[in-house]
Amino acid sequence: MDIAQLGLGLVLSVGIGGLAYWRRSLTQSGWLGAIIVGTLTFGFGGWSWGLTLIAFFVTSTILSHYKESLKERKAAEKFAKGGRRDLWQTFANGGLGALCAAAYALTGQPVTLLAAFAGFMATVTADTWATELGVLSPHKPRLITNGRPVDPGTSGGVTVFGTSASAIGALLIGTIFFVLLVIEGAPAASTWWVIPASLVGGVGGALIDSLMGATVQAIYAYPDGRETERRVARDGRPTTFLRGWQWLNNDMVNLISSIAGALLAILTGLALGAW
Repeated sequence: MDIAQLGLGLVLSVGIGGLAYWRRSLTQSGWLGAIIVGTLTFGFGGWSWGLTLIAFFVTSTILSHYKESLKERKAAEKFAKGGRRDLWQTFANGGLGALCAAAYALTGQPVTLLAAFAGFMATVTADTWATELGVLSPHKPRLITNGRPVDPGTSGGVTVFGTSASAIGALLIGTIFFVLLVIEGAPAASTWWVIPASLVGGVGGALIDSLMGATVQAIYAYPDGRETERRVARDGRPTTFLRGWQWLNNDMVNLISSIAGALLAILTGLALGAW
């Protein structure tokens, strides 16, 4: 364990998280979550892992503010939470990656955990990009299970625009991670697989997220029948449980789908003969 590296990770996490809090991208608890996740990821994984996490956070924050008022009008009532990420959202999006970084450093740096981290980060990036850009698609989303047209923001709704965005996000994360690993001294010939593994893991994980959203995620209804992920409307009125598993909220869906993305990335690396 490198104490100096952990300290640097703490300083960077406090600074970047504080800026995000000031920009209203994080709540106070979200800032705390960002500090914990960032410190562990940077402290145990080093520059390549830490900067990959920052790449996810920065691009996702930028996209969350992109055409924010339009997205607010089109789909805000559908989503469980607003644009400011809280503690559980930061843990759902980065917690497993941080634990992966710690396990990687403490268990002899097994390559499977390197692949898992790539899959984790690619999935949360792909899912965020698909959500933030897919809701702006000029074409109506279709439910991933049966192709039925649904309103923008509906859980399980997918578009070509959003799926393409998820692929670009996953590919970007994989490329950034690969380049940073090479800069840190890893041979390109033995780490190139990170890019396709991130692409497959990220897109696959994001599609699994949509599949769970369409089938088992807890969905509620407003009095007028509109579906939502919210258990309580923004005006404080309770919504009515409609379908799914009540314990499976959006944060849990994100967590499970990121695990699936990590497994897909590992399987992709194995299929490519990376180790």
